[in-house]
Amino acid sequence: MNNYLKTEFPSLDLNESLARGLAAFFILPLDPSLEDAEDVKTAVSEAVTNAVIHGYRDTEGAVEMELSLSGRELTVTVRDQGAGIEDIEKARMPMFTTRPEEERSGMGFTIMESFMDELEVESSPGAGTRVTMKKRL
Repeated sequence: MNNYLKTEFPSLDLNESLARGLAAFFILPLDPSLEDAEDVKTAVSEAVTNAVIHGYRDTEGAVEMELSLSGRELTVTVRDQGAGIEDIEKARMPMFTTRPEEERSGMGFTIMESFMDELEVESSPGAGTRVTMKKRL
C-alpha cells in the first residue's frame, strides 16, 4: 500500500494532539499493533512539540507534517521555518534543552530515536528544522 498526506497547522500547543491523531489514523489501514501505534504517536508528539517550543519559541509560525506509506514503512516528516538548530549533535544529546527555564527534559530527539527505526535531523540557524522519521509496521 502506498499513500501520502501533507498538512500544515499553526505552531500552537493544542495542535500536537491533532498531529498525533492524524498519524494514528493514517496507519490504521495497516492494522498496526497497539505498541507500534503508540510509538508513532509519541514520536510525532515529540517532533511537533520541538517545532512549537524550540523552533518558534515565543512567536507563531507554521508546522508542516508529511506522512507517507510505502508498503509497510511509514515516513513522517515534521518541518518548521523557525529558529533552527545551531549544533544538531549537541541538540540530540539526552538532557540538552534550549528552554531550561521551562523545566524541559531535553529528551525529545532521544525519545524519537527510541520509538522509530530511523531519525534524521536537518537544520540551519534561522532557517528552520526538518525531522524525518521512519518506522516499519
